[in-house]
Parts: sequence; structure tokens; C-alpha cells
Amino acid sequence: MSLRVRLAAAFAAVALITAAAVALATPVILGRGFAQVLGDSTGTPGPGGGRGLGLGAGMHAQQVQQDTILTMIVVAIVAAVVASLIGVVLAGRIAGPLDRLRVAAVAVAHGDLQRRSGLADRTDEIGLLGRSFDTMAGELEEDAASRKRFFQDVVHELKTPLAVIDATASAVLDGVYAHEDRHLETIRSQSRLLARIVDDLRTISLAEAGQLPLRLASVDASRVAADVAQAFGARAGQAGVRVSVAGAPGLAAQADPDRLQQVLAALVDNAIRHAPAGSNLVIEVRPSGAGRVRVAVHDDGPGIAPADRAHVFDRFYQADASRDRSAGTSGLGLAIVKALVEAQGGTVGVEDATPRGAIFWLELPAAPGR
Repeated sequence: MSLRVRLAAAFAAVALITAAAVALATPVILGRGFAQVLGDSTGTPGPGGGRGLGLGAGMHAQQVQQDTILTMIVVAIVAAVVASLIGVVLAGRIAGPLDRLRVAAVAVAHGDLQRRSGLADRTDEIGLLGRSFDTMAGELEEDAASRKRFFQDVVHELKTPLAVIDATASAVLDGVYAHEDRHLETIRSQSRLLARIVDDLRTISLAEAGQLPLRLASVDASRVAADVAQAFGARAGQAGVRVSVAGAPGLAAQADPDRLQQVLAALVDNAIRHAPAGSNLVIEVRPSGAGRVRVAVHDDGPGIAPADRAHVFDRFYQADASRDRSAGTSGLGLAIVKALVEAQGGTVGVEDATPRGAIFWLELPAAPGR
């Protein structure tokens, strides 16, 4: 039974109890009063020696009327008190779960993110409220765990280049290494990696907070895809990977042209690093329906394991735990892709390609009038 129905039933019960008590008591009280009046009128001698109302009958009837009214008031008050006590009991049964929810909310506010309402099994509005609260508490718990993992990952990622810089500089200063440019180059490359990590983190933070400056305009997505394919042609050739563009030409998306190029460059760079020599890499641009433009990067690499697909866009996530940062990457490329695409009103995802490989895709709003 819903809470609305239960409250209505409780109020109706209180009113009915009061009305029933008064209705049951009224005939008895009135009957007793009329009996007194009739008894007095038939048993009291009148002024002529017979039986009649007599001179004092009017005053007596008025007294009986007042007693009757007073008795009815007392009965009504008693009925109202009894009904109110019943109402208090019913209200307590209804308000009890809300107090449990209040206690759980206070616990969550003080940091106990594992606390739940205990009302999820109810089928009324209070149960719906309890399930909503539990969902919120679960999301807060997950966010807290995500922040903890994030800081741990940041510490881990910053620790490695810092350790390399410190060890190399100490070895040069201590005379273990000669003062050679190659050691200075090691320090510079690790410093640049640190700067890249910090800059990537700043970009993600601004994008997720909605504070990243964007120049949204009508952008020819097919043209941007062709430019990225041409820019990576030499590097792909060195890796033995053939890059091509497919799909409908002239598709315009509502996006920031520089950020869209950055997103596609990150996806193509990621695909080249994982694609085997002699494979093909295709950037496909096509309409996606409902006023969207879809851009997908197909590769012939090893693909993404099902357990990793939900995390590939997480910060610092590595599907291959043995992979390091020797390539000079910050580990934030796909996280930046997700943040930039969502900042432009789009969505991203990954799926398996047939017969092998992976498809990283993004969808952006189509330009107005297209």
C-alpha cells in the first residue's frame, strides 16, 4: 500500500472513530435527558392539584438541556483524545522509517559511506526514497574509492620519472656517470613526461568541470579525419600500419575543430601502438541517426578483453599491466578523449571488431542544418 493511501486511511480512521463515538453516545445521552424531562412532567403536581409541568418545569428542562450538552461535549472530547492517541501511534509507525533514513543520512554526512537506509525492501514511497538514498550513497562510496585510486595512481605515475631524474642526477653529481649529454637527455625526457602528465590532468579536470574553453562550430569531420590520417602517415609507415579514411564525405559535426583533431590523434596514436605490422587502421566517418555524427577508429590489434572495456577510459588504466611509460605516454590519452568528447556533448565507447581488433568510436552532435 502506498504512503499516500496509508496517510489518507489514517486520517479517515481518526475522523471515523471520533464521529462514531459521538454518534453512538448521542442517542443515549439525548434519551436519558428526554426521559428525565418526561418523568418530571408526569410525576410533578401542577398548581391545580393535578399533574402537569408545574412552575419549575421550565427551569428543570433547561437544566437537563445544559447537562445533556455538557455530556455530549465531554464524550466528544474523550473521543477526540482517543482518536488522537490512535493517530499518534499510526503517525509513529509511518514516521519511524523516515527517522531511520535521517539517521542513515547523518551517518553518510559524517563519512560512513557504507551506511544504507535499510528500506529498500519496502514497496511504498518510503521504499522508493530509501532505494534512491542507497543509490546515492553507493555512488558517493564509488566516487570516494575512485578518488583514492586516482591519487594512488598519480603518486605512482609521478614517482617513476622523479626517481629516474633523481637517480640520474645523483649519479652524474657523484661521478658514477660522466657529464655526458645522454644523461642530460634522460633527465629532460623524464621532465617532459612529468609536464605532460600534469598538463593532461589539468585538461581532464577542466573538461570534467565544464571550464575548458571550447570553440564550437560546424566542423567537417571527414576532413579532420583525413588530416589526422595524413599527419600519422609517416609514423604508421614506420610501424608497418596502413592508415585510411572511409565513410561519407562532408559530414559536419558541432565541435571544436582543434579538440576534435586532438581526440582523433589520440585514438589513432593508441591504435598504431597496439596494431601489428602489416595491419590496417581505418578511420570511419558516418551519420549515426538522431542528429549525430559517428567517427570510429578500427584497428587489427589484439582487441580489448571484456573485463577491460569498462575501464579503458579511466585515468592511468592499463589493460596490459606489464606496459610501462617507455613510449613517453602519460597514461591519460583515452581519459582525455572521453573528457573532451563529453565536454562537446558527445559520447565515446569501445567494442570488438570482426574478426579481430578493436573499434574506438565517438559520437558528436551534427551541425545545425545538416
